[in-house]
Amino acid sequence: MEYQHYPIRKILDSVVSGEIRIPAFQRGFVWEMDRVAYLLDSIYKGYPFGSLLFWRTKHQLLTERKLGTFTLPDPQADYPIDYVLDGQQRLTSIFTVFQTDLNAGENPDWADLYFDLNATGNPQDSYFIAIPDGEPVDKNRYFPMNVLFDSVRYRVKTEHLKAEQIAVVDKLQEKFKEVQIPVQLLKSEDRSIVAIVFERINHLGVALDTLQLLSAWTWSDEFDLLDKFKELREELSDFGFEGIGDDADLVLSCVAGILTGEPGAEKLLALNGADVRAQFSTVENGIRGAIDFLRTELKVVHLKLLPYPSMLVPLAVFFAAPDGKEIVYDGATLQTLKRWFWRTCFSGKYTSQTRKTTIVDIEHMSLLKRREDNLLDAIDVKVEAEFFYANSFRVGAAATKTFVLLLANNDPKSLLSGKIIDLDKVLQRYNRSEFHHIYPRAFLRDLGVPDGQINVLGNFCFLSAAENKSIGKKRPSVYVQDLGVPATRAATLGTAFCHPEEFHDNYFPFLHARCARLAEFASELIK
Repeated sequence: MEYQHYPIRKILDSVVSGEIRIPAFQRGFVWEMDRVAYLLDSIYKGYPFGSLLFWRTKHQLLTERKLGTFTLPDPQADYPIDYVLDGQQRLTSIFTVFQTDLNAGENPDWADLYFDLNATGNPQDSYFIAIPDGEPVDKNRYFPMNVLFDSVRYRVKTEHLKAEQIAVVDKLQEKFKEVQIPVQLLKSEDRSIVAIVFERINHLGVALDTLQLLSAWTWSDEFDLLDKFKELREELSDFGFEGIGDDADLVLSCVAGILTGEPGAEKLLALNGADVRAQFSTVENGIRGAIDFLRTELKVVHLKLLPYPSMLVPLAVFFAAPDGKEIVYDGATLQTLKRWFWRTCFSGKYTSQTRKTTIVDIEHMSLLKRREDNLLDAIDVKVEAEFFYANSFRVGAAATKTFVLLLANNDPKSLLSGKIIDLDKVLQRYNRSEFHHIYPRAFLRDLGVPDGQINVLGNFCFLSAAENKSIGKKRPSVYVQDLGVPATRAATLGTAFCHPEEFHDNYFPFLHARCARLAEFASELIK
């Protein structure tokens, strides 16, 4: 990293010459005019106002963004290009205020900036004000900032001022001509390094779109990565991938996992474009295959049900295959995949060190795919009854999602009607209204049971809002009589891991017995 200081004149000239440019993955200009005014005030008063970060490269990106409303000229041949990685809002503000060479596009939100000659100099108050076009301007009080770097117009705008005002304005011009803007220069043709820098900037709160970044670096005019992801989004939208094209980190991780063996967009940037184009159908097939496996074998019908979304990446690696080929696997491999899934969910191994865990799973998933010895499902975990009464029911928690999938894989029936629950319909919605307490909360509260013991996983089952309303505050011994016909009641309750004899209003014996059955079923899943 190289550190330099640019006078404003150099910044203006570098933009006009096409040397400084805005990559397409940057957001547009979003500052309000008061922020532009405060930036000028900070520069004028010598307050800190931040540095700019440029990425210097010899290669122009295929897609770029305007600088504010300015269409930038083509860069000169054989000259390096400086792409703005950070500080675009400040750079655009400075250029728009002071430039005199380019024609700006229409921007109804922009207003010219003026220096207030009557300002008191209070450290908190700004010397600068934005006055929209068409509004009256007191020329004896407000001096236009857009003439500071145009000597002819500057002289014209000072002709009517008093001598003491001219002295103030001359000092103003001197300050802005002498100010040095701190600039950090990243000089690298290694796009993986640039991607890491973007990631770090993103962690500092700057909104950068990784998919837009990759699209800007599209390897061919015929291969538009953004369009490919949009098509995939539409195809898989019912699985919860509506965000592809907007927030596609998970899918990008799948792409990177399949093509490089590691998640992370920075790995994609280092790839040869021709290789990516040639293998993109393999990527699509891998993601489709992983989703189909989750749906049909594990009842994960929506992405929001997956306890740890990163689990999709190694699965996509396993199912990745070129068009016309299909991954064929035997029953033993199927059981290995299922064991890996359930052991991963119950162990919570993706809770920390997600990247490292994903890389290890990709490695062993690839070995399994090649039918070689592997340790994919070698996960040390034992599910005890405590799991179900130590974890509260919270729809966003991994433990709750694991619990819901466990219930779903026991083919549950509606407690009131005895009908098989339409899991596709219920789990697509996956919200709190589809699950309720078996021992009603109101009933338990009346008994003085704390909420922390009421809301545990072991007291929840598939129960719609309408069914729950029908049960209301009834004691379990009362509402159990409404659960279907006596001949099938035990079987219906069994699909929810319950027994009729446990509905005698004695909560804790019921809870411990049900949690034990849940743990027994979980042990079968991970066996």
